[in-house]
Amino acid sequence: MGHYKSNLRDIEFNLFELYGRQDILGTGPFAEIDEETARDMLAEVNRLALGPVADSFADADRDPPAFDPATGSVTMPESYKKSYRALLDAEWWRLSVPAELGGTLAPRSLQWGIASFILGANPSLWMYYNGPTFSLILWLLGTPEQKKFAQLAIERQWGATMVLTEPDAGSDVGAGRARAVEQPDGTWHIEGVKRFITAGEHDMAENIFHLVLARPEGAPGGTKGLSMFLVPKYLVNDDGTLGERNGVKATNLEHKMGLKASTTCELTFGGDPGRPAVGTLVGGVHDGIRQMFMVIEHARMMVGLKAIETLSTGYLNALDYAKSRVQGPDLTRQSDKSSPRVTIIHHPDVRRMLMLQKAYTEGMRALVLYAATQQDAVQLAALRGGQDPAAAARNDLLLPVIKAMGGERAYEMLTLSLQTLGGSGFLQDYPIEQYIRDAKIDSLYEGTTAIQSLDFFFRKTVRDQGAAVRALLAEIAAFAAAGDADGRLKTERAAVADGVAQVEAMLNAMTGFLIGSLEQPAEIYKAGQQSVRLLLAFGDLLVAWLLTRQAEVAGRALGPSLPGNTGDSLSESDRDFYAGKLAAARFFTTTVLPRLESDRKIVESATNDLMAVPEGAF
Repeated sequence: MGHYKSNLRDIEFNLFELYGRQDILGTGPFAEIDEETARDMLAEVNRLALGPVADSFADADRDPPAFDPATGSVTMPESYKKSYRALLDAEWWRLSVPAELGGTLAPRSLQWGIASFILGANPSLWMYYNGPTFSLILWLLGTPEQKKFAQLAIERQWGATMVLTEPDAGSDVGAGRARAVEQPDGTWHIEGVKRFITAGEHDMAENIFHLVLARPEGAPGGTKGLSMFLVPKYLVNDDGTLGERNGVKATNLEHKMGLKASTTCELTFGGDPGRPAVGTLVGGVHDGIRQMFMVIEHARMMVGLKAIETLSTGYLNALDYAKSRVQGPDLTRQSDKSSPRVTIIHHPDVRRMLMLQKAYTEGMRALVLYAATQQDAVQLAALRGGQDPAAAARNDLLLPVIKAMGGERAYEMLTLSLQTLGGSGFLQDYPIEQYIRDAKIDSLYEGTTAIQSLDFFFRKTVRDQGAAVRALLAEIAAFAAAGDADGRLKTERAAVADGVAQVEAMLNAMTGFLIGSLEQPAEIYKAGQQSVRLLLAFGDLLVAWLLTRQAEVAGRALGPSLPGNTGDSLSESDRDFYAGKLAAARFFTTTVLPRLESDRKIVESATNDLMAVPEGAF
């Protein structure tokens, strides 16, 4: 057996029992994919992930890609190439592109459900697999020539990258100094150095195209002056054949803590004399930051899901170990030296760790797929020639939460996965130590947690006067106020209602800091100190809400909470599955959600004492 342990049952539960995705399948734009077909697809991707996709996970960590600085080339491990070829040959990318690009378009929720398995089994593979997604963005935004390029890229399975970060600018994208010089033939020469470019160089595709932010000569500073350019590794002739090597080259390969199979490159544009890095302006318009955000938003969703699915397999590995590892007597019989040894899942603290992992895993998965249902609504409206502003606003609100919650909570919970194994978890005999190393990047990718929190508060909340966040909080409050016929979820609903009140109070305090800063600018520091706390508290509330919604569905499946009722029409595995949903909701709302009260008190009592501490005192 490989390292990967999947949870097909939970993904299907979310898609079909919780969110009713079967209602949009088999009809309209998705007529070719009904519920049965979708379930078959999920099962098939699950088999692919458990087999050839997962096979090279450890190999590529122990024997990572090799960089040749003389040629700027990267050689990937052979086992990894085999996994990548298996993923390409399966052609699941076709679900993400329209018929014009050779696809059979599926709802975004099904697309992300399918991605879940690959991101859990071997996440870096998905990052090399971005060619079709980035090609679609180029096809939507591009000039006629760039649309033709996008079709070629999909047909020929070219790789793709997003190129933003520079050594001196970091997350301050607007401070980038890479420049673009227009040429008489309408092309542009790109000059500069970019770093941390995922999949920037490898030998698994005949060509790689880069979507690059650079500043045209004479353009203003900041993000508004940036434009996006298409810069391929090899230039492409009019007949679609590859031309000469372009002047973009990998000049370094980062040596990383984890996710070593993903080539994180320094790319130099125009560094070789006589070989410029030739690019074309995407869409023929100078609108780089808006165009790039189409890529960034996809990447943030992917990073959050990657973290969550890594936690999922970490938890399931820990659970398997806890069910088989015999150690110590039951706590009630510890004074009896002759008492039998038990498996460690019998020990209370091991159960605490396992249930916390389970609750966060299943709650955050529900959060990702909930956001995907909002994307479904936007997608359907667009396919019908319209818009769904409410769904778009809710999706925008959720993206920084998904990315930050995934990055922070998954990493935190993976340490409990390892802790469950005790000393054995620290060994490479088990995969969890690699999961932890690979997952740490998720709180850093595509903007750190602090950056996500500032985006959540200043852009997604303040900018629309809190309309999107207040609407969602009102929906959660209405759910909490609704009753159950048998009162089974009374405790959970009450806890969720209290959580709404705590988050609303935090939002009010944060808004107060912002208003106060109009007269006393330093008041904004208080918001900066507390923005991460607000974001994670809001994320915990969403997890509690969705776990309780899952418990509501599970309760209906199990039948009324009456003496003697055990859901006898269900299989034992289904009864256990639904019972687990009830247990996770109860555990989370009674042991995690109460922390929001202390978070609220901390936010409301915020001072600027921290900002007054002299640097030498740190």
